[in-house]
Amino acid sequence: MSAKRLPPAFAELERFADKWCLPTEPERWEARLSTPMLELREFYDAFTPRFEEAIDYCDKFPLDDLPDDVLNLLHLVYSMIMVSMAIEVFGQQKPTDSADAVINRVGAPVP
Repeated sequence: MSAKRLPPAFAELERFADKWCLPTEPERWEARLSTPMLELREFYDAFTPRFEEAIDYCDKFPLDDLPDDVLNLLHLVYSMIMVSMAIEVFGQQKPTDSADAVINRVGAPVP
C-alpha cells in the first residue's frame, strides 16, 4: 500500500484507496468489471456506514480547490456509486444483457 491517501477521519478506508481512488469513470467501470464480487461486497460493506459522512466531509471544501486527500475521498465516493449498482441492482459486476458495454467519454466533469 502507498502513502496515506485519505483524510485521517477516514483512515479505516485507506485499504481501499489504492484500488478505488480512481479519477475517471472509465477507470472505475473497468475496476468494477474486473473485481470479484466478494471484493466489491467488502468495499461496499466497509464504506456504506460512512458514505453520507464522506459526502458531508467533501462538501466542506470548494469543489475547484479540493486538497488531495479530499479529492481522493471524492473519487472513493464515485467508486462507491459504481460498485453499489453491482451490489444493489445487478448482483454481479456486469449489467445483464449489456453485451460488451464500455464507457468512453470525450469529456467529464471535474473533479
